[in-house]
Amino acid sequence: MDYRRFGNTIVVRMDRGEEILEQIRILADQEHIQLAAVQALGAINDFTVGVFNTVTKQYAANSFQGAYEIVSLTGTIDTMDGKFYAHLHMSAGDADGKVFGGHLNRAVVSATCEMIVTVIDGQVDRAFSQEIGLNLLRFS
Repeated sequence: MDYRRFGNTIVVRMDRGEEILEQIRILADQEHIQLAAVQALGAINDFTVGVFNTVTKQYAANSFQGAYEIVSLTGTIDTMDGKFYAHLHMSAGDADGKVFGGHLNRAVVSATCEMIVTVIDGQVDRAFSQEIGLNLLRFS
């Protein structure tokens, strides 16, 4: 991974073999990011996304291997109990134009991933909601 910071905007290039969530964690640690918006595109060859079932309060994970283009990767970097937390969704398309997506659990870059991280001045923490079954934004 390589990146440059321009004020509150960070332009990131991730390289072949790097895992996206791991690199975002490294970036957040290096740049002391507590709140940010993330958007990206690129190429991946191994990824897992999940879909949350609101009735059972469980995620169903779907894994994919092969040549995929990131159609959209978007989400937030924030904190939970004062520690790093990322909530990202990704959709990726195959050579036939089929797109698969959901909550991003894991994605390995096959060529490159170009990401824009917009750092927001502030902090928003998360807390687990028993009612919903998810870690929700908590504004204090």
